[in-house]
Amino acid sequence: MKSQVVTFLIKCPDQKGLVAKITNFFYEKGFNILSCQQYVNAIEDTYFMRVRLNADGTDISKEELENSFIKLAEPLSFNWSVNYGDKKQNVAIMVSHTSHNLYDLLERFKEGRLNCNVKMIISNHEKLRNIAEMFNVPFHYLPITKETKLQQESQVIELLDSNEIDLVIMARYMQILSSNFINHYPERIINIHHSFLPAFQGANPYKKAYDRGVKLIGATAHYATEDLDEGPIIEQDVKPVTHESTPTTLKRIGADIEKLVLARAVKNHLNNQIIVSGNRAVVFPEAGE
Repeated sequence: MKSQVVTFLIKCPDQKGLVAKITNFFYEKGFNILSCQQYVNAIEDTYFMRVRLNADGTDISKEELENSFIKLAEPLSFNWSVNYGDKKQNVAIMVSHTSHNLYDLLERFKEGRLNCNVKMIISNHEKLRNIAEMFNVPFHYLPITKETKLQQESQVIELLDSNEIDLVIMARYMQILSSNFINHYPERIINIHHSFLPAFQGANPYKKAYDRGVKLIGATAHYATEDLDEGPIIEQDVKPVTHESTPTTLKRIGADIEKLVLARAVKNHLNNQIIVSGNRAVVFPEAGE
């Protein structure tokens, strides 16, 4: 195996000797451990590990490594994945009218702060095409009506699959995805929304928040599931506001929070820092990346 950073994500029932068995396995295969992060959920008796390895100097192939690891994993009931860091993930961004998340993601991508390839932007409106052209990213306009929803989703799926998209980012794509669409990309669709939910659903939530005199506003990024806006939470943030805030200033502050929360969530996913367990996401902090 050539010199590269290999990342293993492991989830299993908690038991004695896990750290010793896992780290000894990688030592025997010739890997140098760059970081080893672990977490035990004592309530559910579940163990989580993220381990990053330097493959420099190893003479084992990917196939040999995985076949050998299976022999360790099966008796210990591991649920595991491995990423070899040898290719960037392909990303598609879905948007409707709102531009702030799209601008921010594209800027970070162009500056090399997101380790991915943004392959396309998909929208049910033409409004943001100029932004795609500004960043030289292909823009696909696929309008949708109540009658054409399933047909449009089939077009989107075909577009995503034909371009080998690894991650879909809903950067304020204001459509409810069907169960069929979501289940086609499990734990590969990240959504962003304001953190007023479920209190202020629907149109103009910032006006509703203003009317109630809220003192905190925020944003939540999560994996999309069949339960609307209830998938595993990856990132959240809040900011205090006062009675002097207007609906306009609340919306502006909310947009700023959304950009940061969504960017962090996407980065966590791209860096293989997340293990999903049920409807919870275990997010390991960056460790010397």
